[in-house]
Amino acid sequence: MNLLVHYSLLGGLLAIGWPAAARSFSASPNILGAADSSRVRQAHRRVVFQFDQRFSLLQNELVGINGVKLGVEWRGRLRTGVGVYFLGSALPTNAPAPFPLPAGTENTVRFRYAALYGEYVLIGTPRWELSVPVQAGLGRYYVRYEQPDGSVYRTPRQHIWLVEPTLGGHMRVFRWVGVGAGAGYRQALLTNKNLENDISGAIFYGRVKLFLGDLYKIVRGRQRLFSQQGLRRSDYVPHQP
Repeated sequence: MNLLVHYSLLGGLLAIGWPAAARSFSASPNILGAADSSRVRQAHRRVVFQFDQRFSLLQNELVGINGVKLGVEWRGRLRTGVGVYFLGSALPTNAPAPFPLPAGTENTVRFRYAALYGEYVLIGTPRWELSVPVQAGLGRYYVRYEQPDGSVYRTPRQHIWLVEPTLGGHMRVFRWVGVGAGAGYRQALLTNKNLENDISGAIFYGRVKLFLGDLYKIVRGRQRLFSQQGLRRSDYVPHQP
């Protein structure tokens, strides 16, 4: 079972960085396994771990939602697992207060949730991939009211349901690292109508993916670290006479 780590962050290339120097190794005949021209097929399962930071433009503010995912990839085609998310910063809300508050009171909402996700690979090659991730979550939220005199009132925590369909893709720069992006929509369900409108919105993200299983094979097989071998079309599409 291989391990695949995703690092998802806007500007993630700067956050991860690159190795200080390349190491030269001899080539190995086994690159990425059998594949056809439309989809990468793996003969085994592998664990998928992902730092998943998503961004939304809510209430005219750029809001980050931080999370982690853990799941399993089945034959390079389907990924399933669980995730945990929380709002990176307080979000202004138009939800009405349960009692009259003085002018100048700041209303903000915070939430966190757990999610089940599934991701289906529509089409892909050893070089690139296009997939459809969908996740559904259940969490809790509360609204915080800070009055001009500094006093604070928090509402009791209530449940919130979320559905997030997205479309994403990535391209491998080398066998062990790739870059990608995605976009979709977050829809809040079964909650206060004003909060539903505040939390629902478009999702977008940038992503850097580290393929640790392939990196291990490269190092173990003494292959070139920055080689394009196995990613060229001629490496995985049978030659047609």
